[in-house]
Amino acid sequence: MRGRFIVFEGIDGSGKTTQARLLANRLEENGASVVMTAEPTELPTGKALRAALGGKAKKSECEMAVLFVEDRIAHNIAPVGGIEELLESGAWVICDRYYYSTLAYQGQSTDYEWVKSMNLRCPQIRKPDLCIYVDLLPEQSLERISKGRETVEIYENIETLSKVREQFLSVIRDLGETDNICIVDGYRGVDEISEDIYAIVSLLG
Repeated sequence: MRGRFIVFEGIDGSGKTTQARLLANRLEENGASVVMTAEPTELPTGKALRAALGGKAKKSECEMAVLFVEDRIAHNIAPVGGIEELLESGAWVICDRYYYSTLAYQGQSTDYEWVKSMNLRCPQIRKPDLCIYVDLLPEQSLERISKGRETVEIYENIETLSKVREQFLSVIRDLGETDNICIVDGYRGVDEISEDIYAIVSLLG
């Protein structure tokens, strides 16, 4: 039986990675085969992207958008550990960030329709079965980030996070009729959020 593809989205510090891990644990406890993955990937395309995100390789916003698409295609079609290969094997694939992030970040700093077309019209970029957006205010996000690690990435500041959150909500409105997207209130306790997410995922069957 083919697996399911679930994506977690949210601004940095929203708790999406924690919730993705909790969901994976819950599904495994119930007998599912689960693989957790993330974008940027650990593939060569993802490593180039991480260097740019960390400020080690200067790239324009258009170049960043293309790098994300290249990494996403590789993520989907990799013969070993790629999304398609895993789904065919029956595994549930849980991904931390996907094309919604690219639309939210590069979609606001370049041309939204161009970025949207590259991602949604590419035959080698799969649409998720479910996208879970964990919503959190930018101020709360930065507080969590500052407590969790010593360095920040180029997009982790209050002005950018505020714009990105608004763009995320705009993306959700735009894709609401074509993609299965659920917004989850991230202002609450970890366990309460986790229960809500599992209830949503259970509807996939």
